[in-house]
Amino acid sequence: MTYCLGLKTREGIIGFADTRITTGNDTTSAKKIFSVNRNRHSLFIMTSGLRSVRDKAITYFNEVIEENDDSFNKLYKAVNAFAEQVKRVAGEDKSSLEEAGLSFNLYAIVGGQLELDQEPKMYLLYPQGNWIEIVESTPYVIIGNTGYGNPILKRSFTIDSSLDFGMKCAFLSFDATRLSANDVDYPIDTITLKNDTYQMIEHRYTEKDLGPLSDYWNSRIKDAIENIPAQVLSKSFIEETQLVK
Repeated sequence: MTYCLGLKTREGIIGFADTRITTGNDTTSAKKIFSVNRNRHSLFIMTSGLRSVRDKAITYFNEVIEENDDSFNKLYKAVNAFAEQVKRVAGEDKSSLEEAGLSFNLYAIVGGQLELDQEPKMYLLYPQGNWIEIVESTPYVIIGNTGYGNPILKRSFTIDSSLDFGMKCAFLSFDATRLSANDVDYPIDTITLKNDTYQMIEHRYTEKDLGPLSDYWNSRIKDAIENIPAQVLSKSFIEETQLVK
């Protein structure tokens, strides 16, 4: 499984991805963020699904970028080009994969800003090659293991959040997923793009780097539960007859 998260704020966008690769009983680590960082051409792709499908589609798309980069002046055009490569791989491999009992399940989060984009954009691409844009009403998207990381984001993150706050939410979302699923783990890769800078910044973090943040959060959760003003719940320990009196 995978945990990839894209967040959009009014300041810019964030990409956040684990690196755990599971194949049968074997686990390895591999980068799940592909990036292109050229003059006024900044974009990244994060993927979930079969690694072989991902690598083939990215290889084809990288060749398209090398040959036709100047033809992309808005991010959606690059997303369409990547979608064409995903469909190309589906045409080549989907039938044989399904015969082997495997699903053609490549999902992708594509973020970036090209020269005619008024701000950084972000899209969710489906295996069929269609896509949706991540907008103000839904300012984040998760692919891979989507269940455990949602609550912290729904409770705290909005389009008006700062990039710094968004990164903290992204980590806590990942941490909740990591604790609940054995197929998501460190190291994690982050990528950020501020409005109109066209300069993406990437970092990799290990458990040694971020483990203290997880410990801090756990202790604060325990303190908050202990101190929550929940007198109404104390009725749970009193017999109904005593409450009537």
